[in-house]
Amino acid sequence: MDTFKQVESFVSVASRGSLSAAARAEGVTPAIIGRRLDALEQRLGVKLLTRTTRSIALTFEGAAFLEDCQRILHDLANAEASVSLGGVKASGHIRVSAPAGFGRIHVAPLMQDFLEMNPDVSCMLDLSDRVVDLVNEGIDCAIRIGELPDSSLVSIRLAENRRVVVASPAYLARFGTPVVPQDLSGHKCLSLGQQRGWLFRDEDGETITLKVGGRFECNDGAVLHEWALAGHGLAWRSLWEVDADLRAGRLVSVLDTFAAPTTGIYAVFPQRKHLALRVRLFIDHLKNHYGRPDYWQQA
Repeated sequence: MDTFKQVESFVSVASRGSLSAAARAEGVTPAIIGRRLDALEQRLGVKLLTRTTRSIALTFEGAAFLEDCQRILHDLANAEASVSLGGVKASGHIRVSAPAGFGRIHVAPLMQDFLEMNPDVSCMLDLSDRVVDLVNEGIDCAIRIGELPDSSLVSIRLAENRRVVVASPAYLARFGTPVVPQDLSGHKCLSLGQQRGWLFRDEDGETITLKVGGRFECNDGAVLHEWALAGHGLAWRSLWEVDADLRAGRLVSVLDTFAAPTTGIYAVFPQRKHLALRVRLFIDHLKNHYGRPDYWQQA
């Protein structure tokens, strides 16, 4: 504790330019501040400040030490804030990117709730299916779905993402229900333009990729969803998108026993160190909601 007080007093004196100003800020006498500085210099074996009756100046070693001390105190303040969020108020602007479909349903409403709880925070939500460059585009946090490539970005897994093959009851009544993934070659499949294929797990538990085709193809997942509801074919969609339709009977899932392993829904950001409080709170907000068993049904 004495060591920490010595460092705090040194930073305070260097920042305020006098022992008396530092003493007033800490509510102690200048003599106490002076003794702390003497003890610090004696312990380090180096002169940090050149003190006269009229002025205080940093030595070369003192300037270097001050920079390190300020960074350490800043990191400590951030660490305390991260574990004591109830007493800390978030403020400032946050820029978030998310896939268009997922962002409309599962990010935008939660961001609205987050801003209501944090009135000093403002936001910009970028909904796009392209992979944004967080650093060059100034994005604080991106929501991404699927396995992440190796990169220098930091990620937090927010939820599981399961994909299912769905069709309308009318389509299945007319064209039959596929029993194994290979049956898809005889069906009308609604294909996402850039998709390499649909993933399944075979009898041995290995993941396989099947190319599918049909008359309807689109690079917008929301359109494929609508086409599936209209009975134009089978679609391979994320459960977060079609769960309400499955529960209402508007769509039926098939080939569930061959479903591929789940992937993740992630919050991705450039670095963990010095992550702004507003960003940490927003990520926690998403994770807390996505982690509730009832959230996906309600959403």
